[in-house]
Amino acid sequence: MKHQETAQQIVEKVGGVSNVKSVYHCVTRLRFELKDNNKADQAALKKLDMVMGTNISGEQFQVIIGNDVPKVFDEMVKAYPALKQSSEGGKKEDGKKQNVILKIFETIAGVFAPMLPAITAAGILKGLLALFVTLGWLTAGTDTYRILSAIGDGVFYFLPILISFSAARKFGSNPFIAVGVGAALMYPDMGALLSSGNPVSFLHIPVTAVSYGSSVIPALLAIWLLSYVEKTVDRFIPASLKLLLVPLISLLVMVPVTLIAIGPLGTFIGDGLSGGINWLLNEGGLFAGIVLGGAMALIIMTGMHYALVPVIISNLATLGFDKFLPLTYISNMGQAGATLGVFFRAKNKKLKSVALSTSFTALMGVTEPAMYGVNMKYKKPFIAAMIGSAAGGGFALAFGAKAYALAGNGGIPGLPGLVGQTFWYAFGGMVIAFAVAAVVTVMLGIEEEADDAEQISGSIAAKPAEQAPAAPIEVEAEPALATADSTAYAPMTGKAIPLKEVNDPTFGDELMGKGIAFVPTAGELVSPVSGTVMNVFKTKHAMVIRNTEGMELLIHVGINTVKLRGQFFEAHVQAGDVIQAGDKLLTFDLAQIAKSYDITTAMVVTNTADYKQILPLKLGAVSIGEPVLAAEL
Repeated sequence: MKHQETAQQIVEKVGGVSNVKSVYHCVTRLRFELKDNNKADQAALKKLDMVMGTNISGEQFQVIIGNDVPKVFDEMVKAYPALKQSSEGGKKEDGKKQNVILKIFETIAGVFAPMLPAITAAGILKGLLALFVTLGWLTAGTDTYRILSAIGDGVFYFLPILISFSAARKFGSNPFIAVGVGAALMYPDMGALLSSGNPVSFLHIPVTAVSYGSSVIPALLAIWLLSYVEKTVDRFIPASLKLLLVPLISLLVMVPVTLIAIGPLGTFIGDGLSGGINWLLNEGGLFAGIVLGGAMALIIMTGMHYALVPVIISNLATLGFDKFLPLTYISNMGQAGATLGVFFRAKNKKLKSVALSTSFTALMGVTEPAMYGVNMKYKKPFIAAMIGSAAGGGFALAFGAKAYALAGNGGIPGLPGLVGQTFWYAFGGMVIAFAVAAVVTVMLGIEEEADDAEQISGSIAAKPAEQAPAAPIEVEAEPALATADSTAYAPMTGKAIPLKEVNDPTFGDELMGKGIAFVPTAGELVSPVSGTVMNVFKTKHAMVIRNTEGMELLIHVGINTVKLRGQFFEAHVQAGDVIQAGDKLLTFDLAQIAKSYDITTAMVVTNTADYKQILPLKLGAVSIGEPVLAAEL
C-alpha cells in the first residue's frame, strides 16, 4: 500500500499524467521526461517519506527513491496504464528539440538499466570465482569451475542478444525480431564463417570480418535501425500478411545490413571510444585519477556515466578488466566519508542520526540519500566528498587499479568485482577517499539551519494513512510566492485550538507546516481566504487553497477520515475555481462522521517557510468569518 500511495503522489506532484511524456527507472531513480519541468513541485516531492531527493539532469527530471524504486515504478504504471507505453520506449513527440548529447545519454541509460541485474549477477560470480581460486578453495579447469564460469561468462559473451532485446523495448521495435537479429550474429556457423580468414560476401557485396561476441555498439545501432525498418515495412504490408511478412522482411534486411555496414561501423566506434578512454586511464595515471575521481559525483549527477557503460562492459568482456569502475567505488566512499564527517560535526540530533544512517547506505553503494539528503544540502560536505574522491582516485590510478567484474553498485557488497592483482590499490583508494572526505568535512564544518529537525523529519517521517493521494492538480499556475502578510478567517463554527493539540503527529508536530485547528459544531466548511482552489482530494475530506497573496492553506477535515472514501462529504468546488472568503467549500454529515472518527479539522500553511512567523489570532469559541490566523513576512 505504501508503494502505491507514493507512486500516485509522485505522479500528482510532477504535474499529473498529462505532464509526463515518458518515465523509466534505473537502480535508484525514477527518470521522467516531462512536458514542463516547472510544473513539478520539488519541495512537495522531497517531503514524501519514500523520496530521498530530486534532480534535473539536462531535460530529465529525476526522483530519487533508492532500493524500492522498482516497486514504486510497478505501482505507478499499474495505477496509470498510459505511462506503461512510455516506459517501454514509445516514441515521444512534443515539437521541442532536445540536446543531442543528453538524448544519447538517456537512450544508453534506457537500454542498459534493465540489463544491469543480469550483468551484475554474472560479474559478482566472476569476482567470487577469482577469489575462490586465489584462496585455493576451487581449482581452475575442474568441471565445477567450468560450469560456474559458463554462468558468469555467458551473459557477457551473448551481450548482443541481451542488448537486442532491451534496445527493442527502448526503440519501440518487436523484441523477438530484435533477438532474431542478435541471434543470427551469434550463430556458431556465422562466427566460424567470419573468422575463417577467407573473403566473405553476400550477394557479391563484401562482408567485413567482425567478431560479435561480447560486442556492444553493433547490436545497439542495428536495433535502432531495425525500429525504423520494421515500422516502414509494416506501413506497406496488408493487415492479413503483417504477421508473416513484417518479421521476415525485417530479418532479411537487417541481418545483411548489419554484417555489411553496421557491424564494422559499430566496431570502429566502439574500439575508438574504448581506445581513447583506456588511453587516458592508462597514460593519465595520477592526474587522471585526481580529475576523474574528483569529478565523478558530478559525472554521475548529470548522467554522463551512462555514456561509458558500453565501454566498461566491452572492456570487461574483451580485456577482462576496466580501470574506470574503481573510480565509482571511490566516489561512493567519498560521499560516505563526508556524511560521517557531518555526523561528528552536527549538533542537531536528527541530523546526526540521518548523517550516520546515510553514511552506512553509501558504504553499501546507495549514495543518493547521502549525496542529495545531506552533502549537497550543506554544500561543504559535498566539496569534501569530491576532495576525498580526488585523493583516492589519484592513488588508485597511480598504481593502475582495475575492476575485474561489474559486481554490485560500487559499495562494499561489490568488492568481489575488484578481486585481482590490483585489489589492494583499489581498496586503498576507497579507504583514502572515505578518510579524507570525513576529515575535510570535520575541518570545514557545516552551517546548520534552525529548522533542520523539521526539514529532515519532513523527508523521512512516515505519513499516516489519512494522507491519501489527491486527484491530480489541473490548475496551471506558478509555484506559490508570498507577496504580502496574510490573514485567514475561521472556515467553520466551533472551537479553535492550537495545532499541537491535534491527535496526529503529522499536524501536531507541524511537519506539514504551522497553523491552527478547529473542533467543528456544524458540518459546513467555507473558504478562509479569497483566492484559487488548487486541489480537492478525491475523498473530499481535504483541499488546498492559495490566496491572492500566495499563502497556501491545507484544510483537512477529521483524522483518518480518508477511510470514508468520500462518504458523508459533498464538495461544492473543484480545482481551478476562483473563490472569495466565505464561499462554501464543503458540507459534511458531522453527526455520522463523529460516530467513528475524531472530527478535529486542521488548517495548515503549507508554505510556512515563506513567512517569518505564523500566529493564531484567536483560540476558543469561533464563528465563521472571524480572523483566526496571521502570516507575517
